[in-house]
Amino acid sequence: MLLHGVGARGAILLFLLLLRPADVNPYGTDGETCSGQATQRQACDRNNTAVDAMIYSVILPTYNERENLPIITQLLHDAFSDEEIDYEVVVVDDSSPDNTLDVAKRLQQVFGEDHFRIVSRPGKLGLGSAYSAGLKASKGGRVILMDADLSHDPKHIPQMIQVMESEKVDIVSGTRYKSGGGVAGWDTFRKLTSCGANFLATFLLSTGGASDLTGSFRLYERSAIELILPQVGSKGYAFQMEILVRAHKNGLKIGEVPIAFVDRIYGESKLGANEIVLYLKGLLNLFFTT
Repeated sequence: MLLHGVGARGAILLFLLLLRPADVNPYGTDGETCSGQATQRQACDRNNTAVDAMIYSVILPTYNERENLPIITQLLHDAFSDEEIDYEVVVVDDSSPDNTLDVAKRLQQVFGEDHFRIVSRPGKLGLGSAYSAGLKASKGGRVILMDADLSHDPKHIPQMIQVMESEKVDIVSGTRYKSGGGVAGWDTFRKLTSCGANFLATFLLSTGGASDLTGSFRLYERSAIELILPQVGSKGYAFQMEILVRAHKNGLKIGEVPIAFVDRIYGESKLGANEIVLYLKGLLNLFFTT
């Protein structure tokens, strides 16, 4: 289970973090604060940040994730440390009103700047731009995009790495729709909505056989995500779908690993009627333009 052995530890860690004072960094000239081993200018500018092929960068966009962030950070640390893999977590926070940023700053003190970087933005600027900001602040030769709400279990990361290396693919996508994958914690309506959205996408779009177009747990070669991100214009949940469409269109190879998706335990889901409308608009736009 995702929280097995970590729930109490995460709760204690969060409690200790909340008692510690956080350093406050002013916004940079672009409205972003970058905190980490590099200087603010270097962290915000990809051209000045040296890439290390041996490091895995995990980009976590956050908005109201103060309860989840300490737990997912510990889970990531355990997953990489157990395999003796060098890594960094890059948190991109869009001015969460629940003070997620303060928790992130305290986590940086606990895990160190080598393993924990922060990009603070002045408002909700969109998922795509959050990934771009995180990518600029990162230094890993391979990049993992995943949710911070505990829906994605870091235990799958070693298998994703193994598939990337053995199958020589550019992207490894976590899939809920192959044998061994699945969803826990959703009601029937949510499951039908997700399956229906994914079926429409796989039926209408050319993605090279990818089975889960709406999932957001993926491992990328850095060169692949740097190529794709500037081409993606969709917002909301359609963003994930367009990434795989553009990847296939650019001739990139995609592998898959079955994952267990667990509905969030803390906080509220961001899925609403507006997200569904954006998804349908994005789907139709891709159908007619790609």
